[in-house]
Amino acid sequence: MQKETQTLCAGSARYRRERRSVPLAREFARTVLAEWDLERRADDVLLCVSELATNALLHGVPPGREYRLHLSLGEGGLLRVEVHDSGDGEPRVPVQDAAAEEECGRGLLLVSVLADKWGVGERNPGKIVWCEWWPEYGTGPR
Repeated sequence: MQKETQTLCAGSARYRRERRSVPLAREFARTVLAEWDLERRADDVLLCVSELATNALLHGVPPGREYRLHLSLGEGGLLRVEVHDSGDGEPRVPVQDAAAEEECGRGLLLVSVLADKWGVGERNPGKIVWCEWWPEYGTGPR
């Protein structure tokens, strides 16, 4: 059972199904991290935001719909990034041996390496793909 964490700060933005939304999502995340004084985590977080936003754009957002990027900072310093979309399917990391040959899926492989934890939650319609980073001084599992 996961312990409830109270959210200290949160920021959200919605993006239309268009290519320019990925750099806009990344810039939004960069601004939020700067406001929360978390620039030291920016490289990993921004790469994960890019990968999750790209996946939502390519695989999760039906025509005429949008996706939502949500960042939150918990009282214990837990940073969470979520991308909400209304598409079907469940994202998964490709099998190790096939990863080099696959055209798709390498983004989630990066997310799984860079974030302390990641997963997929339910949403009706669609899904929430999320990743988390524990505080650098924390002792959370890797």
